[in-house]
Parts: sequence; C-alpha cells; structure tokens
Amino acid sequence: MSDDIGLPMYWEYHGTAFKLEAGPEGEWVGSLLNPETGLFDRDDRPTLDCLFATTTSYITTKPFEEFVWTSERVRSYHLTGDGPIFALYDTIKAIRGQAEAENRRLTGEELAMVKSIYRRTFTMWEEEQKRREAGEPPSFEVRQLRPF
Repeated sequence: MSDDIGLPMYWEYHGTAFKLEAGPEGEWVGSLLNPETGLFDRDDRPTLDCLFATTTSYITTKPFEEFVWTSERVRSYHLTGDGPIFALYDTIKAIRGQAEAENRRLTGEELAMVKSIYRRTFTMWEEEQKRREAGEPPSFEVRQLRPF
C-alpha cells in the first residue's frame, strides 16, 4: 500500500478523532483518539469504514484544522488533570462561560483565541505522545472527567 490516496487523512469517527497516515514501509497506519487517555492509540479497524463512508453523522472527513478542533474538543470535555494543557483548557472554558453568561456567540477574536489555544494544546499532546512512545514517563497526570 502507499500514500497515493493522499495521506495523511483525518476524520471525526463516532464522536472522536481518527487519522490515517503512511507508516515507514508505506503501509496504512490508523490511530484513534482515546478519550480516556488523550493519546492516539494504533487502531486500524476504522480505516475501511472511514475510507468508504458517505458523510454521515458518525463519520465525517475533516481537514487538518478541523481534526485538531475535534481532537481538542474531545480531550477538553472528557479529561482533566494538572499542568499547562489543562490550564489552557480552563482558559477556553472561561471564554465560553463568559459568552454564555452574556447570552451570545463567541466573537471573532474569542474564536481565534480558542483555535490558537487548541492548536497549541494539540501540539503539546503530540509531544507528550512522542515522549511516552520513547519510553519516558508521563509529564502530567490525566483523569477522566466525563465517560465517553
């Protein structure tokens, strides 16, 4: 197999994030966001469902920026913990809480800030995953806030 299908590809899959990338030998490597850990687990099972699905409410193709949004929405809703990632999630919750208190949508500036924070937290999770895969201990503790 090769990446001639345009890998990497991204989806929202049954409420969480799924990505399909090319492995070192050109094979397809699927990874599903685990809402209990915040990390992507190797999982090839959704691959064919995603590749051959028509758009449904359960499987939706996403451009990378929306994939980041989906990933971080799942993480910030289902997880809590200590450390900078969770402090940033608290900032987003405060921004949304203020808009709700004022019975309004997020302003363009607020939405841009949320997107910027989500890009930052996504990168922080990616770095954490690489550290753990290299055998390093976790740099922060994660607790499940809400079951998936």
